[in-house]
Amino acid sequence: MVITEGAITEREAILGIVGQHPFVRHSLPRREPVRGWRRGSATCWLLPADTPGPLGGMIGPPADAVDLFSALAAEGVFQTGRWVHLPRLGPAALAGTPGVAGHEDWDFLWTVAPPPRQPGEERVVRLTEADYPALTALIDESFPTSTARPGNPQVVDWYGIREGDRLIACGADRTRGDVGFLAGLTVAPAWRGRGLGAALTAGMSRALSARYDVLALGVYPANVGAIRLYRRLGYLDAFALTSVRCA
Repeated sequence: MVITEGAITEREAILGIVGQHPFVRHSLPRREPVRGWRRGSATCWLLPADTPGPLGGMIGPPADAVDLFSALAAEGVFQTGRWVHLPRLGPAALAGTPGVAGHEDWDFLWTVAPPPRQPGEERVVRLTEADYPALTALIDESFPTSTARPGNPQVVDWYGIREGDRLIACGADRTRGDVGFLAGLTVAPAWRGRGLGAALTAGMSRALSARYDVLALGVYPANVGAIRLYRRLGYLDAFALTSVRCA
């Protein structure tokens, strides 16, 4: 089943089918055309080829999502090298799925309320382009694998914490649809263990909650400390994902 053509109506059609799921609300930009498919109980959406970041995603039972992904991959729908989000898949499902060149597991966490007040969150400030050199230096030191960097078109805004004239913590607003999305949160190694991660997350969450009714962030399953922190701050709902790079 192909979802009805059209930009705004098509986005709303997909959201209606998936029950306004927060991950799909996050994934679908509000003013971008999108194509959609259904197979079994799985729904797929696909953005234009020139959209930065992941090309599309699926939601529904993993087996149905794999069937739909395989069918669309066989038709050449996905661009080589682009990423598509699927529900969490086990090794057996991945091994048997054609069209997959790589994968990574992560969890999408969300909340509908800003977190409890945290000590030091008043230190969180909005940053500007003048802070880009300091942001780059901090990310290189504390989170070198982060894709949230100055100049990345997926980043809407930057927030941070300073100590004197030094930037010691930062995070990116990577909102894509109509869910406020926190990304790239990091604290300088010398300043860890002082509650700055909680302050940064709470301060950013409160700022974004003024514009969005749902807040979300992503975390790797192995990052147990971060998951514990985010859950303490109210990010209790989760959607387990496997992002695949298309062959």
